[in-house]
Amino acid sequence: MFWGLASGEVDPRQFEFEHVLRDIQTLNEWALTGKLEVTAISLAAYPLVQERYVLLPHGASMGAGYGPVVVAREELSVCDLREVEVAVPGALTTAFLVLRLCVGEFAWRALPFDQILEEVSSGRADAGLIIHEGQLTYEEAGLKKVVDLGEWWLLETGLPLPLGANVARRDLGADTLFDLSDVLRDSIQAGLDNREEAMEYALKFGRGLDTALADRFVGMYVNELTCEYGEEGRQAVRELLSRAEQIGAYDEPVKVEFVG
Repeated sequence: MFWGLASGEVDPRQFEFEHVLRDIQTLNEWALTGKLEVTAISLAAYPLVQERYVLLPHGASMGAGYGPVVVAREELSVCDLREVEVAVPGALTTAFLVLRLCVGEFAWRALPFDQILEEVSSGRADAGLIIHEGQLTYEEAGLKKVVDLGEWWLLETGLPLPLGANVARRDLGADTLFDLSDVLRDSIQAGLDNREEAMEYALKFGRGLDTALADRFVGMYVNELTCEYGEEGRQAVRELLSRAEQIGAYDEPVKVEFVG
């Protein structure tokens, strides 16, 4: 999504961008204090920062019929997850929220997202919630799928599952937000239009992924819904956060608001 800006393919206009690489839980925590002017966050964290940030109408990570996967060493049912400990990638992640919607109450322990497969494989955790490319490789580690939350969500709602979102600080002002949104959309479109070059750039940050696996994973979450939520994507956001409100996930009413 950011190759267009990093490569100079896209005109940044009046903006200067610094690319900051952090895991999603860290970005969620930073957003609570407004540290970055523009940031990716988990959609589940948006209601906690909605007074400070507004959603950009693009940049979403959204899967239709697939999403974060709960894995275990042995066959487990969704009901079984209420009786075991699940390693999760952070309490502010959308994956954790959706697992709560799916399972109800369960014991959990937060770990960096890239340590969870090993935690389950080693037996230190009974089950784990996978949000990275391990969604495609867990079987190679000898693990079994308990539930694919994107598949569960599609069966529940008929909608894609919105996981990550891009947001910008409201104090930038309406005109600046509008121009900024255009620049970032141009960068996403440039990456889709120049997939091979953008993939080569992205692989620098891919934790040793081979090209074929990386391309498959990117294809799952950078797509037409990334360029623009559309009505279906916006409906999915509203539905997810409405259900989260119903289980008491937030203290304040959720206000879904997009730039423009």
